[in-house]
Amino acid sequence: MTRLIVAAGGGGDAVAAAMLDAALYGADQHPTVILTYAWDRLLIDPVPGPRGPDDFTGLEQITPVVWAVPAGARPVAPAGSMLPRLASELPYTFALIDPRHGVEGLTRQLEELVRHFSPVSIDLLDVGGDILARGDEPTLKSPLADAVTLAACCQVNASIRLLVAGPGLDGELPLDDDLQGVLGPLVHNFTADDVEPVGSVLEWHPSEVTGMLAATARGVRGVCEVRDAGLPVALTDVGPTVHEVDLDEALSRNRLARSILETASLNDVEAHSREVCGYSEIDSERSKAARLLERSATELDPVATLSTALSRLDAFESLARSRGVTHTTFRRLTEALGLNGSQRARLRQLLISRRPEQYAAPLWRIP
Repeated sequence: MTRLIVAAGGGGDAVAAAMLDAALYGADQHPTVILTYAWDRLLIDPVPGPRGPDDFTGLEQITPVVWAVPAGARPVAPAGSMLPRLASELPYTFALIDPRHGVEGLTRQLEELVRHFSPVSIDLLDVGGDILARGDEPTLKSPLADAVTLAACCQVNASIRLLVAGPGLDGELPLDDDLQGVLGPLVHNFTADDVEPVGSVLEWHPSEVTGMLAATARGVRGVCEVRDAGLPVALTDVGPTVHEVDLDEALSRNRLARSILETASLNDVEAHSREVCGYSEIDSERSKAARLLERSATELDPVATLSTALSRLDAFESLARSRGVTHTTFRRLTEALGLNGSQRARLRQLLISRRPEQYAAPLWRIP
């Protein structure tokens, strides 16, 4: 008997799914399969968009159209992925969402998993709540993955529970009366103990929203600045909560999800995203990847660049304080200090070694 958790967005939702499973189901001994995208954004993967099975070696077939990513799998260069390392450190089967055939393809993957495992429960988990976006919100940046998983789950002949963890933490939907009015019953309130099963993963995984979810579960409160644009996100008592949301109501709100119900390719999904939301986030990744490639061709020695970035840290923190910021992520620091994604881990290690009192795991505290 197996449980199935569908991670609605990118790799961070897969880590949150492991937290959720341990918190809600840890004592029942049912094995859990986490169905997730391999979409680690340009900080880890220089190739825009999500990865499919052809982008890996060493996958293990579960059904004719579903593959697991074990610890021994490897992304095919130049692609990158956190999933093999995640599989090596957490006791879960990570099944790969293949987005190439749109919502129709993911619906088939879900149906095959249901037939294969006959799961005792199926949860669709989104961290932040952007799965509830209408599509025209000015702060919405990454609606595509959530819309695809929502549209597919609504078409599967099985009981699926939609859970939203950390409402508002992704900074894409404000935690206003509209969003709060959609949230259903409180299912769980994450605590520091719930973070422990994924604590080691959070030391290296780059997900900002799951990092903030874990930080709020550990009691961190304040304002966290995220992403290259420096978006402020409030860390409040709502941060570690998990709410159930009616699946049909979510679909009725999400215009993009409704528009892509019959799509048969990722290109079709992107076309609808441009029409409904005014953009495709993969287009944004393509543009950013081109800029990063141009910059890397003329980049200075990495050690010299890191040293130069450290000299700008105090100035960054001073400006952040003036904006009311109390915490930030290492992704934000990496980009704000002019470093590339490959230098994030080195920057983090260096900062923690020099100023350990500012490490509010897994965030950086602005003193």
